[in-house]
Amino acid sequence: MAVPESESLWLWLGTAGMTLGTLAFVAMGWNEQDEQKQTYYIVTIFIAAIAATSYFSMASGFGVINIPNHEEPIYWARYADWLFTTPLLLLDLALLAGASRNTIFTLVGLDAAMIVTGLGGALATEGMAYRLAWWGISCGFFLVLLYFLVGKLSAAAAEQSGDVAQLFGTLRNLTLVLWTAYPIVWLIGTEGLGLVGIYPETAIFMVLDLSAKVGFGFLLLRSHTVLDQVTTGAVAAGD
Repeated sequence: MAVPESESLWLWLGTAGMTLGTLAFVAMGWNEQDEQKQTYYIVTIFIAAIAATSYFSMASGFGVINIPNHEEPIYWARYADWLFTTPLLLLDLALLAGASRNTIFTLVGLDAAMIVTGLGGALATEGMAYRLAWWGISCGFFLVLLYFLVGKLSAAAAEQSGDVAQLFGTLRNLTLVLWTAYPIVWLIGTEGLGLVGIYPETAIFMVLDLSAKVGFGFLLLRSHTVLDQVTTGAVAAGD
């Protein structure tokens, strides 16, 4: 379906921003030879590339549908984006912290449950009460995810070198602030209480997405010295 120009402007800006971020991350990691450091580049490149594809699908009208009892269209591609990119963001954080496999699996599972139940709220046609119920369930998964992120993941990062722990803290705090904004925007936006129209909602989500993905990626990948310490420590631990 055709997307109104007022919304498509932000969606095309999101497409451009994510695409430029992808190309920048590719260029930053082009000559990287260390396989462990390459992992960070690969994960971060895919985060931006998946988001770029999602924004292109929404801007071109493919990633949006109309459903009964909703005045505004639903951008389903936004949830498809989050379902893949947010676990990858958590993977970047977990690798940086040196988290255990079980902690990583727990974070990814909680994250997937949070996104899927959020989509359930967006697609609910039974009325506002059901939408808010789905939103509440999604927020429940989010709160448990935050518990693991602030608890176990932060504890693992504290065992790393000072520079690694500091970078992890910066990225964790950025993630906490930005991710907390998403359910708030959802609640006051067109899929929730409708206090904010779809034009500002689309703009806010675009800014949040760029900050949480491209901004996060630049903060992580520009820290070459810190990544050197992470990979050196991993090799030493393996020995």
